[in-house]
Amino acid sequence: MKHQPPPPPLPQTPPPSLATAIANNKGVAMAGGMGMVANAISCLNNTNNVGIAGGAGSISGAAGETSKCRPVLYPKPKTPSFDKDRDYIGFATLPEQVHRKSVKRGFEFTLMVVGESGLGKSTLINSLFLGDLYKNRQMPNVEERLEKTTKVEKKTMDIEERGVRLRLTVVDTPGFGDAINCEDSWRVCTQYIDEQFRQYFTDESGLNRRNIQDNRVHCCLYFVPPWGHSLRQMDLDLIRRLHRKVNIVLVIGKADCLNKQEVRKLKERILQDLEDNHIQLYQFPECDSDEDEDFKQQDRELKASIPFAVVGSNTILEVAGKKVRGRQYPWGVVNVEDPEHSDFIKLRTFLISTHMQDLKDTTQDVHYENFRAQCISQISQHALRERGKLKRDSISSTNGFDAAISETDRLLLQKDEEIRRMQDMLTQMQEKLKQTHLMEMKKNDSVIDV
Repeated sequence: MKHQPPPPPLPQTPPPSLATAIANNKGVAMAGGMGMVANAISCLNNTNNVGIAGGAGSISGAAGETSKCRPVLYPKPKTPSFDKDRDYIGFATLPEQVHRKSVKRGFEFTLMVVGESGLGKSTLINSLFLGDLYKNRQMPNVEERLEKTTKVEKKTMDIEERGVRLRLTVVDTPGFGDAINCEDSWRVCTQYIDEQFRQYFTDESGLNRRNIQDNRVHCCLYFVPPWGHSLRQMDLDLIRRLHRKVNIVLVIGKADCLNKQEVRKLKERILQDLEDNHIQLYQFPECDSDEDEDFKQQDRELKASIPFAVVGSNTILEVAGKKVRGRQYPWGVVNVEDPEHSDFIKLRTFLISTHMQDLKDTTQDVHYENFRAQCISQISQHALRERGKLKRDSISSTNGFDAAISETDRLLLQKDEEIRRMQDMLTQMQEKLKQTHLMEMKKNDSVIDV
């Protein structure tokens, strides 16, 4: 029995692609499995359908009505591109605009230096700003010092660093503490500060306020001698009268006369004297929470160094192959810029690098505003007194009070009378506070004298 060979397989036609079917305007139905239609998608063109089902089944032609289906092709949606320029407004450049304008205008800073002669004030200023402000200064002899009075000398210099211009004004007070009787040495300093406030207030209240020159004192460096045990009565008198008018920074001059332990004890005694006499020096602003740790550590070191014990020098020496600014002694060299020898670097960092703008802001927002409020209060009181006087004169010239004034004027007079009574009460309270303060000062003076 012969076996019949199996019939050859029928040639299978490859299924036409979907694109070909669409090109021939024919509907295509793909069925898989047991010839059942798995899915159906309604065609958007009338009621014609194209059924698409995944599977490995055969491909058969669709019905006649489905062959009329013309599928609609929709373009592939494009991913929306993010346009950066569309969300950029531009106010982020405001700091740059302020920076350019400030650099173009320049900056001003006024520094007052107070202290008796021989404490190194001129040398320290020259060391801080790398200049020579006192070229032609002549020291007075003994006869001139017998009747020496405190004067005010202004030195101005223009400094430029990396394109930034600074107009520095140094107010010196030669003769302070040099006379035999130093009771009124503080008057010149307080009068000068008040005059600058008054001049700025007059310029600010005028018509032309575009080019106001700021000569207000932004910082006062008060030099304390190193050979004392603490603050003297002359020092307390001046600081007590200035601490509400200007930012005071205490400096111990010629600190190379003392060792580390003596400097530490002197600083502790000075701070204790200030606390006992209710004197407030310049307060460092608190660091923001987002500041880096290095800046916070630097701020803590500056606060711990008050009062600054400094040594100044304009002489360049060579030590171990390096050029330093210092003082030569038989036992060695005092390096001015060495933190172990002096607080000069800390003072320069505080005064110039980190807190110069805050000193100016404190002068504007605190000290000048207090002076301005006092001036406005005095002007208002004077105007009220003049107004009341004129009304009283006008009323007295008429026959009767009720016939002379209207109801509105009567109310105004009542308000003026209430304001006058309140002002009298405030004046009495201020007098009582002043007397109490004087009694406390007398007690403190008596304790110090003993």
